[in-house]
Amino acid sequence: MKVLLLKDVKDMGSAYTVKEVSDGYALNFLIPKRLATAATPAALKEAEVRAREVKERKAIDAKLLSESLAALAEARIVVTAKANEKGHLYDAVGEEEIRKAAKDQARVELPEGVIRIERPFKELGTFDVPVAAGEDFGTFAVTIEAEA
Repeated sequence: MKVLLLKDVKDMGSAYTVKEVSDGYALNFLIPKRLATAATPAALKEAEVRAREVKERKAIDAKLLSESLAALAEARIVVTAKANEKGHLYDAVGEEEIRKAAKDQARVELPEGVIRIERPFKELGTFDVPVAAGEDFGTFAVTIEAEA
């Protein structure tokens, strides 16, 4: 049975692509969970329009992210946190704190999931924070200082 995927399905394909699957898989799993619909001519026409919209939106998001990275490279982002006398933080600084500081200090709103730190920072200092979305990649510096 030919189905049109409505959402990205792991190990199968991305949204708005047509796939040939078994009838049972389509009728018992994909269609009831609203992951796919039958590939009718009307559905295919609508999918073409939606796929074009998604592609345009991704292009706009990529442009905004590259502009945001340029603004972040020039700005100084500082996060303050409680630390002991050895410079170790009591509470780690993670993606959420970095996004909030970028928004407050550099007026740059980063979407969720674009900051790619391996683990939260647990020490005072200056760190390079990688940012990636799609094909765009960049870094910016974040300084973690102790609260007074």
